[in-house]
Amino acid sequence: MSSSTPLETQAPGSTTWWRDAVIYQVYPRSFADANGDGIGDLPGITARLDHLAELGVHAVWLSPFYTSPMADAGYDVADYRDVDPVFGTLADADAMIARAHELGLRVIVDLVPNHTSDDHAWFRAALAAGPGSTERARYIFRDGRGPGGDDPPNNWTSVFGGAAWTRVTEPDGTPGQWYLHLFDTRQPDLDWDHPEVRAEFVDVLRFWLDRGVDGFRVDVANALVKADGLPDHDVELALLSGATEDGPTAPMWDRDEVHEIYREWRKVLDSYEPAGSRMMVAEAWVEPPARLAMYVRPDEMHQAFNFTYLGAAWEAKALRDAVERSMSANDAVGAPTTWVLSNHDVVRHASRLGTGTPGSFVGIGLGPRDPQPDAALGLRRARAATALMLALPGSAYLYQGEELGLPEHTTLPDEVRQDPTFFRHDGAVVGRDGCRVPIPWTGDAPAYGFSPTGESWLPQPPEFGDLAVDRQEGVDGSTLELYRRAIRLRRELALGHGEVTWDTTLGDDDVLAMRRSTPLGEVLVLTNLGTADVAVPDGVRVVLSTEDGPHPERDAATTTGTLAPDVTLWALME
Repeated sequence: MSSSTPLETQAPGSTTWWRDAVIYQVYPRSFADANGDGIGDLPGITARLDHLAELGVHAVWLSPFYTSPMADAGYDVADYRDVDPVFGTLADADAMIARAHELGLRVIVDLVPNHTSDDHAWFRAALAAGPGSTERARYIFRDGRGPGGDDPPNNWTSVFGGAAWTRVTEPDGTPGQWYLHLFDTRQPDLDWDHPEVRAEFVDVLRFWLDRGVDGFRVDVANALVKADGLPDHDVELALLSGATEDGPTAPMWDRDEVHEIYREWRKVLDSYEPAGSRMMVAEAWVEPPARLAMYVRPDEMHQAFNFTYLGAAWEAKALRDAVERSMSANDAVGAPTTWVLSNHDVVRHASRLGTGTPGSFVGIGLGPRDPQPDAALGLRRARAATALMLALPGSAYLYQGEELGLPEHTTLPDEVRQDPTFFRHDGAVVGRDGCRVPIPWTGDAPAYGFSPTGESWLPQPPEFGDLAVDRQEGVDGSTLELYRRAIRLRRELALGHGEVTWDTTLGDDDVLAMRRSTPLGEVLVLTNLGTADVAVPDGVRVVLSTEDGPHPERDAATTTGTLAPDVTLWALME
């Protein structure tokens, strides 16, 4: 580490920095392209890390950049210890980590343990070795059912559509066994009962920890263990399916046995100095919150994404219920709650909240044949939703470009789509490409500054020009400046710590009002989710408002008045 100041003093909470950190997700192929081939890369990320430091976030999480045939945008890993040439080299990864640490940013990398690529050396060896081999035992190969084994071993479906089993041709040319893939055909599931699989990933953890990473985001962390016997499951497979208050019911999701794996991983992370400074966050689409909280018990993960909150309706009761249920479950195990509104799998919340049914749209997307969102309404609500999220205790994740107010690209033509979900549903589901479009840096530059040549692996919509970083920087009331101010105030007021007290005396059923005790005094957070203005209490000083346009007087004087619909404010009580 080349920083002259120890990183532990540059981030919140010292070695427990993760408890209240604001973490920024980078989708590498869409963040910044340094070599002009139209695909983002590690040197491009390194060159733009200053943007994240100026935004005020504490850490950066990068989606996979490992060697991969890119059947699922890098979530099909062929080599966990190398960088795909499209993104650069291991030396580029080292340089990126070093530069991030110089800027006081932690680095979290993606880990994909449920499946590998079919290009992985292990899977190629499994195909060559044949049935009953030790090579096949690392994956989930089974004989088929019915005459000649012509039917899949069970009735499971893939999250991406179609069957979850593919039959292989054996080395002698005959139809053979079937292998399980909960996702794409090119993503065979590993068998986590095999000791070599467990040992391999412990070694992968150490490989990246030794290179200086500060944590791991664990992909589909609830999927590693499958029920004994792989029983039929008469429910179409989805990321959220089969969990109950009494325990898991889906044979492929959220099995209790998965927790043993994470206890082993936690010991690995805790063995690195300073003790407790390395972290894991679970991508676990698990309901109810009490089940999700099991992943963040003291000897397991440090965080788990809160998809209950992400999918909540834009209604005061729904949001309050999501906050209360999540915090209650996590408080019971001593873990922080981790908030998120957008990521690379869901429709961006600036568009999602502009639809009539703003659920999570996980894996589904919005396309040109769908009803189009109300862009202005969606952005207004997105700003309010983010300010509400950043006022909650715990950790918060931002998805690249949301600080610019980027909408979903909802009019991508079919011929440019790359998400396997689109192809496995024969185009009936557009998939996730719309939230993965390269982000804009300069309004009048080729590819809006994403690439020096104007190349872009997915086309950007025209409205991205006016939302580029250079068009918003220093502009009072812009979404970028709103995010910068909110993150700075969150740190100054220590809003990532403490308790939430609901105030039911303000407004009506369409208003969320909470009070937060801070080192600078009590902060009132108001969000108006209704259709009419609501009164703001007398004698408060508004320090943050998501209402459009500049409001410099609100930062300097006690104000009274009303709060417009779809607006959040933070106010210090006088």
